[in-house]
Amino acid sequence: MSEIDPTDQTLAAIASILEHPEPVLVVRETEIETAVVEEHAVADEHPVVDEQPLAPEPADAEGYSKVGPGPMVAIRLKWTVQRGDDGQYYVHETIGEQSTPVISGPMTSEAAVHFVDEHEDEAHRRFEELRSEIAGRSSLAEFERKGEA
Repeated sequence: MSEIDPTDQTLAAIASILEHPEPVLVVRETEIETAVVEEHAVADEHPVVDEQPLAPEPADAEGYSKVGPGPMVAIRLKWTVQRGDDGQYYVHETIGEQSTPVISGPMTSEAAVHFVDEHEDEAHRRFEELRSEIAGRSSLAEFERKGEA
């Protein structure tokens, strides 16, 4: 009898969780500003567009927060920007609701928001890679089970 790789057991457990994830309600407040085309044309007859950000940066980054992906709240990452007594900003990163935060900083308001966005994007990318790998292994395991039947 061959030894069972613990990684395969872990991935199988994660795959079963992904097949029946907890329902998640995510509410994100966003404002969308559209670019305004001015009525007059310049000498080359092309319209001029006022450049405006689609989603304005928060006036104060304190409280800016994002939550990473995942099927269970207990293992989900969360990043929250907080202002320190020194006026600088710090990002508190937690796993689940009861963990002690890992604090990054000090940094500017813009850098803190960028840090949160960048880490959330990376978490989503890695989660999708893992989900794809698990789906591939699940498909292979199903194929092997059907082949043995």
